[in-house]
Amino acid sequence: MERSTVVRCAEGHVFSTASLPMQQADRLGPGRLIRCPRCTRLRNVVPVEFEKR
Repeated sequence: MERSTVVRCAEGHVFSTASLPMQQADRLGPGRLIRCPRCTRLRNVVPVEFEKR
């Protein structure tokens, strides 16, 4: 089963991605470079945290 991750790019665009490169590499921090579909540039992205109600 493929898991998607909701991320936010440095420009503030929120989108989902099928994979987050090196997601388990904690020592590198949460940010990763992914091409944003809105601004079409490689951007630093971080996972979006959802608040529980």
